Amino acid sequence: MSVTSMLRCAIRVDNKYAAAHILQKRGLSGAEAINALRPFYFAVHPDFFGQHPKEREVNENSLKRLNGYLENLQKPGARSVKPTKLTFYVRGTKTKTEVEQELLPSGFRPVSFTLQTKDILSTVLDVLQSCRLSAEHMQGIKASAQRNSRSPSVPDGATPFYRPIKWDKSYYTFTGYRDPEEELQHAKRVEPSLSLWLRNNEAEASRKQKESQPRRDELQRLKEDLCQKLGLVDIRWQRSWGMAHRCCQLQSLSRLALQSPEDLYNLRGHTILYSDQSGMNASGYVMLGTMDVHHHWAKLFERLPSYRGLFQQTEWLKERISLLLGGVQVIHVERLGPVLPLEEYYSTLNHFHKRLLPHRLALHPRSLQGLSMTLESGRSSIGLHEMGHFMIPAACDPLQLRNFLQTQAHEARQRLRHRDQLEAEEERVVETCGRDLSLAGLSKERSVSTRQMIPCCRRLLEERVPLMQGLQLHVSNYYSVMQDGDLCIPWDWKG
Repeated sequence: MSVTSMLRCAIRVDNKYAAAHILQKRGLSGAEAINALRPFYFAVHPDFFGQHPKEREVNENSLKRLNGYLENLQKPGARSVKPTKLTFYVRGTKTKTEVEQELLPSGFRPVSFTLQTKDILSTVLDVLQSCRLSAEHMQGIKASAQRNSRSPSVPDGATPFYRPIKWDKSYYTFTGYRDPEEELQHAKRVEPSLSLWLRNNEAEASRKQKESQPRRDELQRLKEDLCQKLGLVDIRWQRSWGMAHRCCQLQSLSRLALQSPEDLYNLRGHTILYSDQSGMNASGYVMLGTMDVHHHWAKLFERLPSYRGLFQQTEWLKERISLLLGGVQVIHVERLGPVLPLEEYYSTLNHFHKRLLPHRLALHPRSLQGLSMTLESGRSSIGLHEMGHFMIPAACDPLQLRNFLQTQAHEARQRLRHRDQLEAEEERVVETCGRDLSLAGLSKERSVSTRQMIPCCRRLLEERVPLMQGLQLHVSNYYSVMQDGDLCIPWDWKG
């Protein structure tokens, strides 16, 4: 994958993955460069300069040149790269101890520098230092890179030294990710009862919700306006970004629609999903990477006819697989974590279809009609989910699959009926809970199952805590007051 492609993704730093492949011959890989430059992106990304078109355009053009510079460094055999002069307007990311005379009346600090580095690691450090951004999180990586340059090869099975990056608190607010340090502190404390926690936090939640109401209204207006003008089915978000950031993302798309309306014609009839990367996911949603600039989105919109063709091929493969497996329907379930790109999903379906073709499974064409299955490339064994769908590894043995489907079909139908009953009960109890407790809204995280949500709501109805009236309640796995005033409570809260 090229650096430019990876720069279109905001990849979450996960220690167990980063530690496995932390260093390459040139010091840093492209993905590691993205992670290391996150404080820089947060300070200069064009979406934060909506009211300052001049500064926004300068930053957008400079980001393009920086992307090209990093991509050239990544090319095999690259010995030298032409020096590149860059200018950025940097948002205030430091405290007031920063030299205030350097700030423009707009509140931004202009920075100009010339890149003459010969590897990715040096380039990342040069960018951070030139913009006066902290490079402390690079110390462990830099030391490992120096050791790695002295030792060209790493023995098989050895794990290079890796020091986890500790991000500024503003990073978690911007990305929508949870602060692991904060979650650890939450877990260490003794969990309070719901009523005690509400007494301590209801005032803060009410204040934040009142302050965020204009942003909520603006977000709804922007969403409706864009859906109508662009002919969109819906606009969704992969992560729990705050209202301000969501508004900023929609305003960025609105500006693009005004500047180049012809580029957005291909969006008609689609659902937009703001996520970590740009492309199309397995559900057919158009993904807009939140770290991308306008020209990346414009290129994606140009490729949408090709994506639509690929999506139709995936639907055709699902139908062919269904015919080969007795009518069982192939479905895709959006899970927690990174979204599944359409290209990867098509490859998985195609591989599975080719494995089935040589075998005559002798399944009646409608024997498994009404049942469903998910196809998972990373799974090793066949299984039946508690909600009634089969979980099938893409590399499973076709004969073993046939036997499993036949023997578990009755159990799957029973679980499906039970799932339908649970979902209907969840819908009723959520509606009753929101109405009887006078909540402004009631929602849950995807990680909270129907089996967990139902008893949670029933207990809330029994307790009838008055401090939640008029508030947005979000059922999760922890207590928290979100930046827009939403109250997060664990589904298994203590009474």
